[in-house]
Amino acid sequence: MEDPVPIRQLDTGVPGLNEVLGGGLPEFSFNLIAGGPGAGKTTLAQQMCFALATPERPALYITVLGEPPLKLLRYQQQFTFFDSTKVNSSIRFVSIPMAVLEKGLGEVLGRIVTEVETHNPALVVVDSFRSVIRASSASAENTELDLQAFVQRLALHLTAWQATTFLLGEYHSAETEANPILTVADGILWMSQSVERNAVVRKLQVVKMRGQAPIPGLQTLRITNKGIQIFPRLPIPTEMGGGGKELSVDATQASRLSTGVSKLDELMGGGLSPGSSLLIAGPSGSGKTVLSLQFLVEGADRGQPGLLAVFEKRPSDYVQANPFQERISNHIRNGSLHILYLRPLDLSLDETLYEVQAQVRAHGIRRVVIDSLSGLELALAPGFREDFRETLHRMAAMLTAMGITLVMTVEVADSYIDLRFSPHGTAFLTDGILLQRYVELEGQLKRVLAIVKLRGRQHSKQLKLYEVTDKGIVIGEGLAGYEGIMTGTPRQSDSSRTQQHS
Repeated sequence: MEDPVPIRQLDTGVPGLNEVLGGGLPEFSFNLIAGGPGAGKTTLAQQMCFALATPERPALYITVLGEPPLKLLRYQQQFTFFDSTKVNSSIRFVSIPMAVLEKGLGEVLGRIVTEVETHNPALVVVDSFRSVIRASSASAENTELDLQAFVQRLALHLTAWQATTFLLGEYHSAETEANPILTVADGILWMSQSVERNAVVRKLQVVKMRGQAPIPGLQTLRITNKGIQIFPRLPIPTEMGGGGKELSVDATQASRLSTGVSKLDELMGGGLSPGSSLLIAGPSGSGKTVLSLQFLVEGADRGQPGLLAVFEKRPSDYVQANPFQERISNHIRNGSLHILYLRPLDLSLDETLYEVQAQVRAHGIRRVVIDSLSGLELALAPGFREDFRETLHRMAAMLTAMGITLVMTVEVADSYIDLRFSPHGTAFLTDGILLQRYVELEGQLKRVLAIVKLRGRQHSKQLKLYEVTDKGIVIGEGLAGYEGIMTGTPRQSDSSRTQQHS
């Protein structure tokens, strides 16, 4: 059997799009970018044009009825991808006037073919193709037949000229049936935007891409001054270490990671396992952030770079208002500790994971703290909050699969009628749970902690008193002489009272 003809994949120049498409844009493909107004169709096409166009392989951008070239360029030059030196050299902008459109689809096809033969482009964009159809369809009779023949002949001409083509159009999902454009197209990119409360979320779906295996589902995108960035939906990975090898049980047990609190390490049987996840749950002011910072500083002291992802306080607040101010400042300066500040109210999970993953790979991060899950939930767009359990599952799975040791904090109100570890019902997703809470003992408000679980590990079951001091978390004695502590009405046990009287 003969070897298959290889199809070259072009670098689109749009962050995340190559991965979503399955490796890149197939050369000489005939594609449709569809979606409603404001979804980002023109920006996406322009960004690809400026990335792909060269003097040897120019691009031809044809505008129809929509924005004239001058107006189009005026707005597009606000993006950093815009390169004025490529205009009229590597990229030519041509407008089809209304007089041509009124003569029908045959005249439009002839005009496009003439422009292609004149400039011999490697990339052709027709914006908006929907305008061509509307303006050229003088009567309803035979419109579908004429349109189908027009699209087939256009695709044939452009493919014969070895041009990679994009048709842009304002189509909606209800218009997908019996549409010849969707049948002829080699690839279809569907863009959309939705408004939920005050959050705007844009998404892209690769409906089809012939000869390739694109990432299925809806991918979140964001438009900034740099243009479009797509955040591919990351699959839940298998349990793999940072080097791509499975973490063996023996290797994991051989080296525990210190939390920075020696007595807590003892309660855990030596510390945390590399590549595991820990949830620190407790009420406000119980010391969750202090303990998580202690964990990061300890790692940085040992040459294990750390990342603090925050969603509530500003980074300066973490540096100044904690017992490790000088050590944290030194580690930030020498690059062993990094702070990622994410506070928009329209974040997506994939955007959050992308930012964290980029930091991990750029700086060789080994320890990550998410402070806090409550802040992360508020930072997400409303639609993503509904899938918050999936959010945490994918985040924990992705980071621990990379060999990262993950600590997450979550605020839980003290309750003395039930035992709660997370307001989201997600405690089962982590390998370990450390519970902090307030109790009243002998007329004083005390802090106690307990290790609820460490998956696959033996650990202490004792409740321990602790203090938040200028040296961080300091664990004190146990509460063996009391019972009913978790109910909010602690009392001395019978054995403790007997020992006092004897």
